[in-house]
Amino acid sequence: MAKTHAYAALLRGINVGGHRKVPMADLHSLVTDLGHGHVRTYLQSGNAVFTSETDDEDGLARGIERAVEERFGFTVDCLVRGGPYLASVVGDCPFPAGRLDGRQLHVTYFSERVEPERFARVDRDAHLPEDFRLGDRALYLYTPGGIGRSRLADALARASVSKGLVATTRNWNTVVKLAEMTGDPA
Repeated sequence: MAKTHAYAALLRGINVGGHRKVPMADLHSLVTDLGHGHVRTYLQSGNAVFTSETDDEDGLARGIERAVEERFGFTVDCLVRGGPYLASVVGDCPFPAGRLDGRQLHVTYFSERVEPERFARVDRDAHLPEDFRLGDRALYLYTPGGIGRSRLADALARASVSKGLVATTRNWNTVVKLAEMTGDPA
């Protein structure tokens, strides 16, 4: 019997401001129809947890992207990350997550490893007390006033910083929950 892996699919930019709507029941059906097991969705922001026998995260992501386009008629970027990776993102957090409100801390997941030089032009001091740190295919963003008012988040989202990358952001509460949900492939 093949080894089963637990994954989270992170769809970028769905159900935001009434655009690119994907009901979570439909996302659940879509992932199930692709042959994946133990499918669950989390919140309305494009998070699906599932199991699969493959270890090809990129292949899984491409399959979900194609299925979304076929079923809903629009393209969406998707990142798929395994349970051990998601647990390491939580464990490697450089900020005191336990002392912060989960809405003050965010993780942006990237499609590939990101070189620190991409962020060299971002003036960190100009955005204090907001701050960011790079991790493994992830960026940790601390925004004490929330991400909606964050000038640092805007600076980090500029095309010159994110060019050529697929990136999607989740608040800390969601980051932790997805790590928990993928912790045991059952």
